[in-house]
Amino acid sequence: MQKLFFTLTILFLCTGVKAQIWVSKSVNSSFFSSTPVEDIDAQSKTGASAINIKTNEIIFKINNTSFQFKKKLMQEHFNENYIESDKFPTSDFKGKIVEQIDFSKPGTYPVTVKGNLQIHGVTKEYTAKGSMVITSDEAKAISTFNVKLADHDIKIPTIVFKQIAETVQVKMTAIYQPKK
Repeated sequence: MQKLFFTLTILFLCTGVKAQIWVSKSVNSSFFSSTPVEDIDAQSKTGASAINIKTNEIIFKINNTSFQFKKKLMQEHFNENYIESDKFPTSDFKGKIVEQIDFSKPGTYPVTVKGNLQIHGVTKEYTAKGSMVITSDEAKAISTFNVKLADHDIKIPTIVFKQIAETVQVKMTAIYQPKK
Protein backbone atom coordinates (compact mmCIF):
# COMPACT_ATOMS: atom_id res chain seq x y z
CA MET A 1 0.00 0.00 0.00
CA GLN A 2 2.91 2.37 0.67
CA LYS A 3 4.10 1.84 -2.89
CA LEU A 4 0.60 2.64 -4.17
CA PHE A 5 0.42 5.83 -2.11
CA PHE A 6 3.91 6.84 -3.18
CA THR A 7 2.89 6.45 -6.84
CA LEU A 8 -0.19 8.63 -6.33
CA THR A 9 1.82 11.29 -4.56
CA ILE A 10 4.53 11.38 -7.25
CA LEU A 11 1.90 11.83 -9.96
CA PHE A 12 0.62 14.96 -8.29
CA LEU A 13 3.92 16.36 -7.06
CA CYS A 14 5.10 16.47 -10.64
CA THR A 15 2.73 19.39 -11.09
CA GLY A 16 4.97 21.50 -8.85
CA VAL A 17 2.10 22.57 -6.60
CA LYS A 18 2.98 20.64 -3.46
CA ALA A 19 0.83 22.71 -1.05
CA GLN A 20 -2.18 22.21 -3.31
CA ILE A 21 -2.24 18.41 -2.92
CA TRP A 22 -4.68 16.74 -0.54
CA VAL A 23 -4.30 13.00 0.08
CA SER A 24 -6.32 10.13 1.48
CA LYS A 25 -4.45 7.01 2.55
CA SER A 26 -7.52 4.99 3.53
CA VAL A 27 -10.24 5.21 0.92
CA ASN A 28 -13.29 3.16 1.84
CA SER A 29 -14.92 1.59 -1.18
CA SER A 30 -17.68 -0.95 -1.43
CA PHE A 31 -19.90 -2.52 -4.00
CA PHE A 32 -23.30 -4.14 -3.68
CA SER A 33 -25.50 -6.13 -5.98
CA SER A 34 -28.83 -7.72 -5.28
CA THR A 35 -30.67 -10.51 -7.03
CA PRO A 36 -33.63 -12.62 -5.92
CA VAL A 37 -31.14 -15.43 -5.20
CA GLU A 38 -28.35 -13.63 -3.36
CA ASP A 39 -26.90 -10.28 -2.31
CA ILE A 40 -23.21 -9.62 -2.89
CA ASP A 41 -21.48 -7.05 -0.71
CA ALA A 42 -17.75 -6.34 -0.53
CA GLN A 43 -15.64 -3.64 1.11
CA SER A 44 -12.11 -2.33 0.95
CA LYS A 45 -10.56 0.15 3.35
CA THR A 46 -7.09 0.34 1.82
CA GLY A 47 -7.43 2.46 -1.31
CA ALA A 48 -5.51 5.67 -1.86
CA SER A 49 -6.48 8.95 -3.46
CA ALA A 50 -5.18 12.45 -4.11
CA ILE A 51 -6.70 15.74 -5.22
CA ASN A 52 -4.84 18.65 -6.76
CA ILE A 53 -7.07 21.46 -5.46
CA LYS A 54 -5.62 23.94 -7.95
CA THR A 55 -6.42 21.88 -11.07
CA ASN A 56 -9.31 19.79 -9.59
CA GLU A 57 -7.61 16.61 -10.78
CA ILE A 58 -8.45 13.57 -8.68
CA ILE A 59 -7.17 10.00 -8.71
CA PHE A 60 -8.10 6.82 -6.85
CA LYS A 61 -6.34 3.48 -6.79
CA ILE A 62 -7.51 0.28 -5.10
CA ASN A 63 -5.90 -3.14 -4.89
CA ASN A 64 -8.54 -5.60 -6.10
CA THR A 65 -7.50 -8.26 -3.59
CA SER A 66 -8.26 -5.84 -0.73
CA PHE A 67 -12.02 -6.34 -1.12
CA GLN A 68 -13.44 -8.41 1.73
CA PHE A 69 -16.63 -10.45 1.33
CA LYS A 70 -18.87 -12.04 3.96
CA LYS A 71 -18.38 -15.40 2.26
CA LYS A 72 -14.83 -16.54 1.50
CA LEU A 73 -16.01 -18.40 -1.60
CA MET A 74 -17.39 -15.16 -3.07
CA GLN A 75 -14.05 -13.47 -2.47
CA GLU A 76 -12.24 -16.34 -4.17
CA HIS A 77 -14.54 -16.25 -7.21
CA PHE A 78 -14.28 -12.45 -7.40
CA ASN A 79 -10.47 -12.52 -7.50
CA GLU A 80 -9.96 -15.62 -9.62
CA ASN A 81 -12.90 -15.72 -12.05
CA TYR A 82 -14.42 -12.27 -12.42
CA ILE A 83 -11.91 -9.49 -11.75
CA GLU A 84 -8.88 -11.74 -12.40
CA SER A 85 -6.76 -10.00 -9.78
CA ASP A 86 -3.60 -11.83 -10.83
CA LYS A 87 -3.81 -10.17 -14.30
CA PHE A 88 -5.48 -6.94 -13.14
CA PRO A 89 -4.26 -6.24 -9.58
CA THR A 90 -5.68 -2.71 -9.30
CA SER A 91 -8.64 -0.62 -10.32
CA ASP A 92 -8.25 3.12 -10.68
CA PHE A 93 -10.04 6.34 -11.52
CA LYS A 94 -8.45 9.45 -13.02
CA GLY A 95 -10.56 12.52 -13.56
CA LYS A 96 -11.57 16.02 -12.53
CA ILE A 97 -14.01 17.62 -10.16
CA VAL A 98 -16.22 19.78 -12.40
CA GLU A 99 -17.10 22.42 -9.81
CA GLN A 100 -14.52 24.77 -8.32
CA ILE A 101 -14.41 24.26 -4.54
CA ASP A 102 -12.74 26.57 -2.06
CA PHE A 103 -10.97 24.10 0.25
CA SER A 104 -10.29 26.92 2.72
CA LYS A 105 -14.01 27.51 3.26
CA PRO A 106 -15.82 24.95 5.48
CA GLY A 107 -19.13 23.64 4.17
CA THR A 108 -20.84 20.87 2.23
CA TYR A 109 -20.60 21.13 -1.54
CA PRO A 110 -22.30 19.05 -4.23
CA VAL A 111 -19.73 17.82 -6.74
CA THR A 112 -19.64 16.13 -10.11
CA VAL A 113 -16.61 14.08 -11.04
CA LYS A 114 -15.83 13.17 -14.65
CA GLY A 115 -13.08 10.83 -15.68
CA ASN A 116 -11.96 7.35 -16.62
CA LEU A 117 -12.55 4.29 -14.47
CA GLN A 118 -10.33 1.29 -15.15
CA ILE A 119 -11.60 -2.07 -13.91
CA HIS A 120 -10.51 -5.49 -15.19
CA GLY A 121 -8.15 -3.82 -17.65
CA VAL A 122 -11.00 -1.96 -19.36
CA THR A 123 -11.28 1.82 -19.13
CA LYS A 124 -14.63 3.58 -19.46
CA GLU A 125 -15.62 7.20 -19.00
CA TYR A 126 -17.87 7.94 -16.03
CA THR A 127 -19.63 10.94 -14.54
CA ALA A 128 -20.57 10.61 -10.88
CA LYS A 129 -22.35 12.90 -8.45
CA GLY A 130 -21.29 13.21 -4.84
CA SER A 131 -20.53 15.63 -2.08
CA MET A 132 -17.45 17.19 -0.54
CA VAL A 133 -17.59 18.15 3.14
CA ILE A 134 -14.85 20.66 3.98
CA THR A 135 -13.77 21.35 7.56
CA SER A 136 -10.87 23.43 8.86
CA ASP A 137 -8.37 20.58 8.48
CA GLU A 138 -9.84 17.91 6.18
CA ALA A 139 -12.20 17.18 3.31
CA LYS A 140 -14.51 14.19 3.05
CA ALA A 141 -15.61 13.02 -0.40
CA ILE A 142 -18.63 10.75 -0.79
CA SER A 143 -20.04 9.30 -4.00
CA THR A 144 -22.31 6.47 -5.11
CA PHE A 145 -22.56 5.33 -8.73
CA ASN A 146 -23.42 2.26 -10.78
CA VAL A 147 -21.06 0.09 -12.81
CA LYS A 148 -22.25 -2.34 -15.48
CA LEU A 149 -20.08 -5.45 -15.38
CA ALA A 150 -20.31 -5.91 -19.17
CA ASP A 151 -18.82 -2.42 -19.66
CA HIS A 152 -15.60 -3.74 -18.13
CA ASP A 153 -15.63 -7.10 -19.89
CA ILE A 154 -16.50 -8.97 -16.69
CA LYS A 155 -18.25 -12.12 -17.81
CA ILE A 156 -20.81 -13.95 -15.68
CA PRO A 157 -21.09 -17.69 -16.37
CA THR A 158 -24.65 -18.75 -17.22
CA ILE A 159 -24.65 -21.22 -14.32
CA VAL A 160 -24.53 -18.32 -11.79
CA PHE A 161 -26.19 -15.65 -13.95
CA LYS A 162 -29.21 -15.35 -11.60
CA GLN A 163 -26.94 -14.92 -8.57
CA ILE A 164 -24.98 -11.93 -9.83
CA ALA A 165 -26.54 -8.64 -10.91
CA GLU A 166 -25.48 -7.11 -14.21
CA THR A 167 -24.98 -3.74 -12.50
CA VAL A 168 -23.35 -3.15 -9.13
CA GLN A 169 -23.66 -0.11 -6.91
CA VAL A 170 -20.28 1.35 -5.94
CA LYS A 171 -19.77 3.63 -2.91
CA MET A 172 -16.60 5.60 -2.30
CA THR A 173 -15.64 7.60 0.79
CA ALA A 174 -12.30 9.31 1.24
CA ILE A 175 -11.03 11.65 3.93
CA TYR A 176 -8.34 14.01 2.63
CA GLN A 177 -5.80 16.12 4.42
CA PRO A 178 -3.37 18.63 2.94
CA LYS A 179 -0.03 17.10 1.96
CA LYS A 180 2.63 18.55 4.25
